Amino acid sequence: MGEQKLVRDLMTVGVPTCKCDTPVRDIAQFLLDHNLEAMCVLDREGHGIGVVGVEELVGIYGRQGSEALTAEQIMCEGIPELNADLPLNLAAQLMKDRGIRIAYMMHNSAGIIYPAAFLSYRHILRHMAARDEGDLRDLGLAAERRSPIQQFVERRDEARRKAGLR
Repeated sequence: MGEQKLVRDLMTVGVPTCKCDTPVRDIAQFLLDHNLEAMCVLDREGHGIGVVGVEELVGIYGRQGSEALTAEQIMCEGIPELNADLPLNLAAQLMKDRGIRIAYMMHNSAGIIYPAAFLSYRHILRHMAARDEGDLRDLGLAAERRSPIQQFVERRDEARRKAGLR
């Protein structure tokens, strides 16, 4: 673990996203269910336009009518970006200097620019605490990922479980 790590070595590929009209209650529940701090907001075409995180959610807590608000109404506009080829120590310093706990690596596909991966303070802490490379095998471009069919089966089985069908 002594060699210089790059953002791409620790980032998580796949970014939690929501539509701009997603209710804040649904966002809060998703973040809790998945132990996340934030998710990106996509416009109707699929472009990344902002971020809703725990800061934004706590900021509206207790306000009159807050339960009727949507992602677009409370999001922080713009998506904080980092290059996947940055050394991790530089990325950590840039995040700290910018006051952001999560940064995203963007992808352009057919003119649609969307978040494809992310790096958070949690990634950096995991690297600091790792005893060996095995502790980080689920991170970075080299991470083992479930196939789309495995993901489908898991989501289907979870939905069935929640519906009481199993």
